[in-house]
Amino acid sequence: MNAAFDSPPRLAVRTVELRDRRGLLTHLPAAAPLCWLRSGEGLVGWGQAARIELPAEEDPRGTSRFTEGARRLAELFAEAAVDDPVDLPGTGPVAFGAFTFDPRSSGSALVVPSVVVGRRDGRTWLTTIGGHRVGAHPAELSAPRTPLRPVGPLIWGEGALSAQAWGGAVAEAVRRIRGGALHKAVLARDLVADAERGIDPRTLLDRLAGGYPDCFTFSIDGMLGATPELLLRRFDGRLSSLVLAGTRPRGADPAEDARLAAELQGSAKDLEEHAYAIDSLRRTLAPIAERVEAPERPGLLRLANVQHLASPASAELRPGVSSLDAVAALHPTAAVGGTPTPEAVELIRELERMDRGRYAGPVGWVDARDRGEWGIALRCAEVSGSRARLFAGCGIVADSDPAAETAEADAKFRVIREALTD
Repeated sequence: MNAAFDSPPRLAVRTVELRDRRGLLTHLPAAAPLCWLRSGEGLVGWGQAARIELPAEEDPRGTSRFTEGARRLAELFAEAAVDDPVDLPGTGPVAFGAFTFDPRSSGSALVVPSVVVGRRDGRTWLTTIGGHRVGAHPAELSAPRTPLRPVGPLIWGEGALSAQAWGGAVAEAVRRIRGGALHKAVLARDLVADAERGIDPRTLLDRLAGGYPDCFTFSIDGMLGATPELLLRRFDGRLSSLVLAGTRPRGADPAEDARLAAELQGSAKDLEEHAYAIDSLRRTLAPIAERVEAPERPGLLRLANVQHLASPASAELRPGVSSLDAVAALHPTAAVGGTPTPEAVELIRELERMDRGRYAGPVGWVDARDRGEWGIALRCAEVSGSRARLFAGCGIVADSDPAAETAEADAKFRVIREALTD
C-alpha cells in the first residue's frame, strides 16, 4: 500500500493549559471542523498540519489501511518536537481518523490538525501543531469565527434503494440466513438531502451535541454524526469497549417506554443478535489480548430516540499491540457487519447496492502516546458542500421482519434528519 503523505518535514507541537470554560464547539471555524465530543468533553480541531491518505485495498479482508496509517503516524510523531506539560489523553500531537467500512473502498484518512482545543476531567488545553517553531502563534488561532448558519430548505431524495426495495433486500437476507448461508447480516440504506447553499457542519454538531450528550458527536474529514457505539478506548494500556446490538424506539410516555424496554430485553431475536456481537468481540480480541471481560447478560442503554441492548467489555492488550492494531482486529464487528463476517460483508455488498464509504467504519482519534478513542460511524451523514448523505442500518437475523426493520432504520435516520432541520 502506498499512502499519500502531506506534512512538513518536522512538526513543532506545544500544549498549554487554558482557563477558558467556553463550550468546545464555540472555537470551531466553519471550514473542515474536527470534533470528538461527549457530554461537553473531548477534542475539537481545525487546520491541517499533516494528512495521511490510505488507498483502497484489493483484499476483501485487508487491514493495511490501519497498519500503514499507524506506521506513518508513528514516524511523524516520533520526529516531532513536543512541549506538553499537561500530559492528558489527547494532549500533544493528535490525529483524527476516519476509515472505510470495506477495505475495497477509498476514503480512509488520518488528519493532524494545526490547532486542537481539548477538555477532560474539568481541565482545558490548547495544542498548536505545525512546521513553525515551538511557541509560534499559528494564523489559524486568529481566524474569525462566523456565526452558525441555518441549513435552510432541503430537498430529500432516495439513496441507492427506496424503502420498498430495501425491504426486499432484507427479505432476501432473511431467506439466505434461514438457508444456512450465515447467521446475521447488518444491512444499511442511505438517503440524500440537498440544501440551497453549503451546509455549515458546526450547526449540525451543535444540535447533535445538545440533543445526544451521551453519544460521541464527531466530525472527521466530512463524516459527521453522533454515535452511541464506542469501538474502543485506550488510555492506560487497558482497552474498553461498548457493544450495542438490539434496538427499540423510545416510548411516548413512561409506561410505553418501560413496555418497549421489557420487550427488547425479553426478545429472543434481539438477544440472539446481541450474543453474536459479544462472541465476535471475544474471538477477534483473543489473539491480541490477555483476557476479555463482558457481562453474561446485556443491560439497557437509553438514548433520546432509541434504546439498545448494551454490554460494556474490557481487555488487557498484549505487549506491542497498538490502538490501531486493536481497531484493525475489531473491525467490522458483528454489530455492523454480521456473522460470519466474511460472508456477511459479501452479502452486504450484493444486497445494499451502494458503497458505504466510511459509514459503519472506525472514526476517532489517537495521540502520540497511543491513547485514544475510536467509535463506529453510525447515526451519521457524509456532508459535502450543500449535500448530505445519511445512513442507517439494522441487524438482520432469521426472525427479522422487513417492515419492522424498515421502521427501525427510519428511527435511526431521525438523529441526522432532525439535526438538518431548522
